[in-house]
Amino acid sequence: MKVGVLGAGAWGTALGNLLAQNGHETTLWAFEADVAAAINDRRENAQYLPGIALHPQLHVSTDATAAVRNAELLVSVSPSHVTRSVLARVRDAVPAGIPVVSATKGLELDTLALMSDVVEAMLPQARLVVLSGPSFAIEVAEGQPTAVVAASHDAEAAALTQQAFGAARFRVYTNGDVVGAELGGALKNVMAVAAGMLEGLGLGDNPRAALLTRGLAEITRLGVVMGADPQTFAGLAGMGDLVLTCCGDLSRNRQLGQAVAQGMSLDDWRATHRAVAEGANASQAAVALGAKHGVELPIATQVCNVLFHGASPRESISALMERSPKAELWR
Repeated sequence: MKVGVLGAGAWGTALGNLLAQNGHETTLWAFEADVAAAINDRRENAQYLPGIALHPQLHVSTDATAAVRNAELLVSVSPSHVTRSVLARVRDAVPAGIPVVSATKGLELDTLALMSDVVEAMLPQARLVVLSGPSFAIEVAEGQPTAVVAASHDAEAAALTQQAFGAARFRVYTNGDVVGAELGGALKNVMAVAAGMLEGLGLGDNPRAALLTRGLAEITRLGVVMGADPQTFAGLAGMGDLVLTCCGDLSRNRQLGQAVAQGMSLDDWRATHRAVAEGANASQAAVALGAKHGVELPIATQVCNVLFHGASPRESISALMERSPKAELWR
């Protein structure tokens, strides 16, 4: 197939390279001219995916419209805060009926929209698929065994995505729960910031285990109220991605939490890192979504308090531990 990939960060480059390896004529749109030049000149995205020799069939362009024109499959991998504006640029060039795979794990802060909502609003002529699951970009690019989920209400579009991306070391499962896949992918980033804070404070395995378990409960509570299937959160887009992002050293969101716990501000982090840590804005959006749907999200609230309202990580841990006693499960 002819494939267009919007976004040349680490994940967009890794997915574009995978598609090219699978035999698809793939064009990667890069917003940054230096990134495009590096790929053209050296077949390497040295800024976001260093050390990976990119496939000759992976082309790069700084013209977003050219990247999607005549495509048979489109992959959207721009950061959540610019996804709407990027899709607006290419809207008129996107063919009717084309599957659009949203691979951005985030929430739109101003509207609280899922990325699937943004794609459907901006490209109503397309068929939506969400790609999510535990998948560090560099490990995918290195060919390490990886399993993800393609979620869609359109079984044919999900199957086409499964076939396009599927490879010997990249296994794709299909799922009909778009909301669950989206929330699992977005909110695990918030929990990863919290996990990084634990690490930055020098805490051990007990608090990490509690965070993973209660974080998953928090994500599931909101997801069910928003129409997700609770079983999704026990799968790759839920627990799988949560474990990877909270425990893996490669997680940008975990690195952000570590840095903040050691005294760096969010503004300083953003000023010194080109890659986006989606968990910061997602914490604000999650708190607002919880308020909208009447769902208590204590961990997300504390992450938001630390990042945006001046709370210290130690104070936030105390606030969580000293909440009124509750039952985990009672039948």
